[in-house]
Amino acid sequence: MTNTNFSTPRDLLRYAITRFNGAKLFFGHGSAEAFDEAAYLILHTLKLPLDRLDPFLDAKLLQDEVLQVLSVIERRVSERVPAAYITRQAWLGSYHFYVDERVLVPRSFIAELIPQFFSPWVQDADGVENVLELCTGSGCLAIMMADAFPNAVVDAVDISTDALAVAEHNIREYKLEGRVNPIASDLYTNVPFKKYDLIVTNPPYVNSASMGKLPPEYQREPHIALAGGEDGMDLVRKIVAGAAERLTPEGILVVEIGNEAEYAEAAFGHLGLTWLTTSAGDDAVFLLTAEQLQAK
Repeated sequence: MTNTNFSTPRDLLRYAITRFNGAKLFFGHGSAEAFDEAAYLILHTLKLPLDRLDPFLDAKLLQDEVLQVLSVIERRVSERVPAAYITRQAWLGSYHFYVDERVLVPRSFIAELIPQFFSPWVQDADGVENVLELCTGSGCLAIMMADAFPNAVVDAVDISTDALAVAEHNIREYKLEGRVNPIASDLYTNVPFKKYDLIVTNPPYVNSASMGKLPPEYQREPHIALAGGEDGMDLVRKIVAGAAERLTPEGILVVEIGNEAEYAEAAFGHLGLTWLTTSAGDDAVFLLTAEQLQAK
């Protein structure tokens, strides 16, 4: 097939959907299906508005534009690389971030809770002064929390200096230097010893049995940011164990554990986990208060 078979975005869209479905690609990084992903990649490659496909469907394309889009389609299929790594861009809610292969593609369910200010556990958003995010990756949640809590300083921690370089890029893009502080640390090791109103984390939590079954697109992401040990709770145990001495008396710990609710309940159920409602259901994110953690 030559590029002369294509002359419009409509032609390319149809072709991309067929290719994506034929290759049984996995869509878990922002797009829900082949149509959404194909439209996004075509619009991004042609530098068109991402929310307006219809006006351009039958526009005549230059042959070098056709070649560019075909190259992107082929890379998505042959390499099974997430679309965000191709475009170097990911969206979380209304926020957009730079991403590359050094970090996970942002997709945290905690992002849905931030605009609600973690109510009712946080009574006064303006009164939140110190926030700690462990395993920050691209810095997306730290940036969103700095935006939601205008008087807060957010310490954004990751063990990967590569990931922190990406986080620093996003912090600069949002002009939050001084309010979001990237810290290279193995969890609490290098974190300033002060009391936090809020500790938030989306840590590696995939259990060993599930790691080998991940779709190829997830295998493209840093394994250090996914693998959580035998039951997925290796890092979560350390996070929970160290949270009590780091929280203010009214502080809270919010932890995302994806599909590992059964293992989380087995490890921490005695503390009385509160499961928060997200689009994933009522078993992907749990909350513990400082009082509960002190009682353990």
